[in-house]
Amino acid sequence: MATEILKKDEAKKHEDTKQKTPIPESLEKIEKYFKDKIGLGDSFDLGVRKLKVIKKDVHLYYVNGLCDTQYIIEIMEQIIRINEHEKLSTNMFQIVENHLVHQSVKPIETLDEMVDQVLSGLMVVVIEGANQALTVDVRSYPGRQPQEPDTEKVVRGSRDGFVENIVVNTALTRRRIRDERLRFEIIKVGERSKTDIAVAYIKDVADTDLVSIIKKEIQAIKIDGLTMADKAVEEFLLKQGYNPYPLVRYTERADVAATHLLEGHVLIYVDTSPSVMITPTTYFHHMQHAEEFRQSPAVGTFVRWVRFLGVILSLFLLPLWFLFVLEPHLLPDKLAFIGPNEHTNIPIVVQLFLADVGLEFLRLAAIHTPTPLSTAMGLIAAVLIGQIAIDVGLFVPEVILYASLATIGTFTTPSYELSIANKIGRLMLLVAVAIFHAPGFVIGATLYFLFLSRIRSLNTPYLWPFLPFNPKAAWQIIIRTSVPGDKIRPSIVHPKNRHKQPANS
Repeated sequence: MATEILKKDEAKKHEDTKQKTPIPESLEKIEKYFKDKIGLGDSFDLGVRKLKVIKKDVHLYYVNGLCDTQYIIEIMEQIIRINEHEKLSTNMFQIVENHLVHQSVKPIETLDEMVDQVLSGLMVVVIEGANQALTVDVRSYPGRQPQEPDTEKVVRGSRDGFVENIVVNTALTRRRIRDERLRFEIIKVGERSKTDIAVAYIKDVADTDLVSIIKKEIQAIKIDGLTMADKAVEEFLLKQGYNPYPLVRYTERADVAATHLLEGHVLIYVDTSPSVMITPTTYFHHMQHAEEFRQSPAVGTFVRWVRFLGVILSLFLLPLWFLFVLEPHLLPDKLAFIGPNEHTNIPIVVQLFLADVGLEFLRLAAIHTPTPLSTAMGLIAAVLIGQIAIDVGLFVPEVILYASLATIGTFTTPSYELSIANKIGRLMLLVAVAIFHAPGFVIGATLYFLFLSRIRSLNTPYLWPFLPFNPKAAWQIIIRTSVPGDKIRPSIVHPKNRHKQPANS
């Protein structure tokens, strides 16, 4: 079925190409088209260089800010030298093509494609009398160098990370997987932005149906532009609605992306974004971190358990403590000290919400505050706001303590998107406990797990391998196994080749 859909899409694409305007033989008509359509002569960054080669006109079109000027100069020198070595010929197109000293030269046949290539940063060479043009990839996008992502730091490990350039990002992945079966299929999306999107997978590992579905959904995106890059693509791809839980995993680390490719996942690279989307994913994919795999299995398991504990605290600590405040008889005698020793005029539930939302204010302020000022802001928040709020009776000390512990658990969650979703879940549980007390906590937690169990990411159960239960995969979630012992790819991605290592290894 997926193959038939792809064939229909390719046929439709072919029909659309037929209807596009062919490249005229007259260079004056081409120049007029560029002036009328893309503002040649009005926009200062659009350039054209006109040359005379063997009594024929040759025009070079480019965008200044997206091209490497040195490459353009070298190519022009090679074209001009044709006058010294060639005589008048009817096959001028082939002569120019042979003299373009570059590894990436491609003929095109329509004006629409010509405009797209110029605006993508390529240089287009048109020759008088030819109904074709030549594109030369002289792109040099402005951007930064690969560096370690701020959100996925490790003590030991590589320090290179993805950047906003899709060519650099695919190269970082190729450097780690030098397999002839690795594929990067490019798709342009956006009527105005014409954003490059690459679908990456290993041909003999990834599920063909999954690849087909993702490509079909991306090709079906109809929008002016993808200025928000990968996030906009995700919303078209998964139609998440108002479900706060992330259905794809984002990573800025090339080693993490390569690992998931080898497991059979399909990755989506979007130009202008330093993040790569990993599909499909489960709840526990968002709980993994590269640090676990840069340490020994024992240390990695310990780090994983600590992280799991932090996530559990971020979800249930505040609602559970509030339940014990409301119903202290549920506590055993040895834990009877839990609960506020002081009384204030403000209800505890209001204090909890104020503290939780206040900590969210501080997190947002830290993000938007310039780095030299963020430390000072943190000191003001911790010393002045926190302590004075307790002294004046706005909060009891225990509220600040448990709200802080829950927030620290939020920060231990590797996925930023998952941590925010868990915060929303925590607030919902607080409301349930405030209204219904103990039954509210039990029913709220049950509904929470039922909600997670109903989520599916590209037809993948969100709580796999626990729902449905898969013993071997569940063991690998709980225990960080050693690399020699990890021989089977996860079944959730339906890999064609389940074995990571040869059977006799």
